[in-house]
Amino acid sequence: MATVQESIEVNVPLSQAYNQWTQFEEFPHFMSGVDSVSQLDDTTVHFKTSIGGVRREYDARITTQEPDQRVSWESLDEPRNAGTVWFETLGEAETKVNVELTWEPDSAAEKIGAAIGLDSRQVAADLKKFKQFIEERGAETGGWRGRVDAVAPGATTAVPLQEEVGYGAEPAFQHVDADPDLAPEPPFGQDQQS
Repeated sequence: MATVQESIEVNVPLSQAYNQWTQFEEFPHFMSGVDSVSQLDDTTVHFKTSIGGVRREYDARITTQEPDQRVSWESLDEPRNAGTVWFETLGEAETKVNVELTWEPDSAAEKIGAAIGLDSRQVAADLKKFKQFIEERGAETGGWRGRVDAVAPGATTAVPLQEEVGYGAEPAFQHVDADPDLAPEPPFGQDQQS
């Protein structure tokens, strides 16, 4: 895995910098190689990228989001990447934006690029574009102030199975990746509920 750590100071209030970063669909305005981003739900985004002539599409999950503090994510499929962006107030109208990104170089060109620091230079250049984007606008394009509590990488979330909920009954929970046909049989002599 390659790791990149970069930061930049932007001349906007912390909440403005944070709000802009939560507008994932605006990433192509300041991130090289990102063609489009679609927000699928509160915690899932779909990326279309073209880097070094290689086109890719993948989904990423927001694993942690704390308003005015940080946003963390991990890719759900190839190319493997994860990271955190956190925000520090430096004054009433100045914010430090910090990025830590880990990724798995795939091709020989990506491995060489990571080895000689091209990925770090690209993140630094993209942060400069973010600075220019947010400072020239004078205001964020939007903001999502919701909170996503820490989700362990690779974890699944529990969802209620509505067909198992009777009137006035408490909902039954099951992991979304669990298969009811593979559930263990109850011990001999115990009645099964239907």
